[in-house]
Amino acid sequence: MNKRKILLVLGLSAAIVSLGQSLYVPLLPDLQRDLHTSLSLVNLTVTLFTVAMAVMQVVLGPVVDRSGRKRILIPGMIIYVLATIGCMFSFSIDMLLVFRVIQGIGAAAVPLVAATMIGDVFEGEKRAESMATYQMILGISPAVGPLIGGLIGSVSGYTGAFGFAAASAVLIMFTALFLLPETMPTISTTTGKRKQLGLKAFGRIFQSKTGRVLLLSGFVLYDLFYTFIVFLPTILASQYNLGAATIGVFSLVLMAFNLVGSKLSGKLQTKIGSVKSLFWVSFFIVASLVIFVFAAQLSLITLLIALMLTGFVSGLAMPVMPTLLSAEFVQERATAMGVYNFVRYLGMAAAPMIGSILYPIGGTALLIGVTAAFVGVTAMATRQLLPRKSEQTA
Repeated sequence: MNKRKILLVLGLSAAIVSLGQSLYVPLLPDLQRDLHTSLSLVNLTVTLFTVAMAVMQVVLGPVVDRSGRKRILIPGMIIYVLATIGCMFSFSIDMLLVFRVIQGIGAAAVPLVAATMIGDVFEGEKRAESMATYQMILGISPAVGPLIGGLIGSVSGYTGAFGFAAASAVLIMFTALFLLPETMPTISTTTGKRKQLGLKAFGRIFQSKTGRVLLLSGFVLYDLFYTFIVFLPTILASQYNLGAATIGVFSLVLMAFNLVGSKLSGKLQTKIGSVKSLFWVSFFIVASLVIFVFAAQLSLITLLIALMLTGFVSGLAMPVMPTLLSAEFVQERATAMGVYNFVRYLGMAAAPMIGSILYPIGGTALLIGVTAAFVGVTAMATRQLLPRKSEQTA
């Protein structure tokens, strides 16, 4: 079993499927015109896809734990491909909305199974490094998706963008079919019997101190990251009167440094451990956010440097949570990953809602300051997971 090849296939599978979220975003105005619909309904096609993905994480988690990883992955990708083709040939907004929901349902299986299989295949330090590499590959998709969609859409419209998404998903699906093994643990390491999974699995996750802290950390971290994605254009336009093209460069810088941080996260976890990594990186994130508040007022250069720092340290944190969840919940691994994915999607969704309340009241200082406070709370919560001195010397 070539573990590196498995990691690459899993990372590319999740990245290609996640193109369904970002690939056609630049083409929303064209979509509105071609389907003779409203902007709100066009935006709903993005929302419904994300909601379907989020909800199905929780639904599919126990199924993956009971039935197998690959056995759920391939049907999920088939559903995604068929729904994407349906989106491609949709001639009305109602038809597109239906296929976007189905597309999200199929897509949900891929990141869930990918993170779970990485937890199955790799152990210890290799698991941390592999999760970091996976997070980096997955992060490429939202960075380049709008660019690819814009290039394809300028030639063949939104149908071409969906066609590209379907074709690339078919290629990676057949690659996964032939190269990925089934990795589900079938025997409990403690009882020698296969566990009966269901609602008890959810209870174990929420009753665990580790589970609660990691879910809180995931929610806050992705709320933080999407706060920058959503409000960075507003900050740059209002304070420095930048145009869309320049704002796009700043957003790309944020994504790029986040990917670098994600890749280096594995090395950091290997050196000091995953829990210590999350604890100390959380404080560095708070520091970077405080720096950003002041730097944003000074000059565009200081804002850019603070943005690089924030992207980098948040990238260091992102692979830590799935790494720790994989180690803590072995028999319930997919269920834990599903709950975690659902919670981080909630964090993404909460960012624009919370920000729309805070930013009009207090601008950048209040928006980023409150976010820093949230991260500070998670840092103190993470402290509970650090081994005590007596445990370290035992």
